[in-house]
Amino acid sequence: MNGLRGLAWLLALQSIGELLSRGLSLPFPGPVIGMLLLLLALRLPLVREPVAVCANFLLSHLSLLFVPVGVGVMTHLGVIGQYGVRMLVVIVLSTWIGLAVTALALHWGRRKTDA
Repeated sequence: MNGLRGLAWLLALQSIGELLSRGLSLPFPGPVIGMLLLLLALRLPLVREPVAVCANFLLSHLSLLFVPVGVGVMTHLGVIGQYGVRMLVVIVLSTWIGLAVTALALHWGRRKTDA
């Protein structure tokens, strides 16, 4: 029962984030706002404990969530064969850019705190 309460909290916070995003025409996606709301709500034991139970359940069954992705890949093998090299280059470059930006931000933030 606690797991269902956790799932209800997750869905409610995502829905509130979506409503705020669309209602206020914010430049952020609703799930991102919902995650920020979840971050704030996790300070409350009323939210934290059921969400922890739900998260543990979802993590124990995480492999099942990869089945739709695998089916999608198998369905679109022709597209992957046609654009696979380009997609690989984009994935590698975007990963490296993300790592570089993160490292620079950490370096900049650390330099600010040392001064």
